[in-house]
Amino acid sequence: MTQSKTQNRRHVLAERPKGEPTENTLRLETVDVPTPGKGQMLLRNEFLSLDPYMRGRMSDAPSYAAPVEVDQVMVGGTVSQVVTSDVDGFAEGDWVVAFGGWQDYALSDGTSVINMGKNPENPSWALGVLGMPGLTAWAGLTQIGQPKAGETLVVAGASGPVGATVGQIGKILGLRVIGIAGGADKCKHVVETLGFDACVDYKADSFADDLKAQATDGIDIYFENVGGAVFDAVLPLLNPSARIPVCGLISQYNATSLPDGPDRMNYLMGQILRKRMTMRGFIVFDDFGHLYPEFAEQVGGWVKEGKIKYREEMIDGLEQAPSAFIGLLRGEAFGKRVIRLSA
Repeated sequence: MTQSKTQNRRHVLAERPKGEPTENTLRLETVDVPTPGKGQMLLRNEFLSLDPYMRGRMSDAPSYAAPVEVDQVMVGGTVSQVVTSDVDGFAEGDWVVAFGGWQDYALSDGTSVINMGKNPENPSWALGVLGMPGLTAWAGLTQIGQPKAGETLVVAGASGPVGATVGQIGKILGLRVIGIAGGADKCKHVVETLGFDACVDYKADSFADDLKAQATDGIDIYFENVGGAVFDAVLPLLNPSARIPVCGLISQYNATSLPDGPDRMNYLMGQILRKRMTMRGFIVFDDFGHLYPEFAEQVGGWVKEGKIKYREEMIDGLEQAPSAFIGLLRGEAFGKRVIRLSA
């Protein structure tokens, strides 16, 4: 089913999932295209970003952002085109980065919308390497990681849109970079295409030993995207004064209880104290949104020069979004996962 000029397909939250989202978590419905009022513009969403944070927005547990209410449109970043506009600075045909959600059309008053003009090159990249994931990678590494040439950087989720960018920036800044990814194909991509020095398969039974064999000088910066058993293998290898930007914990997002095994909190706190390590979580636009112009200039330049390579996994059709999102949380994505709504 393709986009219509008169009907708005949208995925709404049907229920709050317990554990992994299912086919019953979201409901696809069709309503009339909304009518913009004074000071509003109508956006036709062309591309929808799928991101792990969305799982948290399905829950009503306390978090850094309000949850999506049941029967409301699922939130999500979009690249859209302006259909009609009564907003200064936006005209019909402009491409914009917005927060249009899981639907074909959205209304906006222009707040937090970025105008990319009439003919942007690779518009969907504004949802990946040149957008929120790219800013997350750049800011987390440079502002929290505080990299110094010659240090060792380990990146979890190394084939994903954030991890891949972190590692490539690390190489540009003179670091030894070790990726962690799931499976031989992803590890091959991380080394041969992205240029990491090494990549370790977290699915291998020998994962902890393999990581130790690669990180012979210890780990100075660990960019955390995964948590769980991956962090368990990293923790003993962290050097004194190590920095740990905590971007995500995708291994935990569907968890309904604490993991089995002994309480490791005292061990973690002891390591932080004795090694004088810095561990900091961050929400990228809240903490580093003011740095977006600097990021766009620097990383945009590296992308144009071919110093940063980008893999996009384009999936056609809004109806495919729920299953694609469930697969993302399972670690099935290979690159930045985007839904093309116009297909």
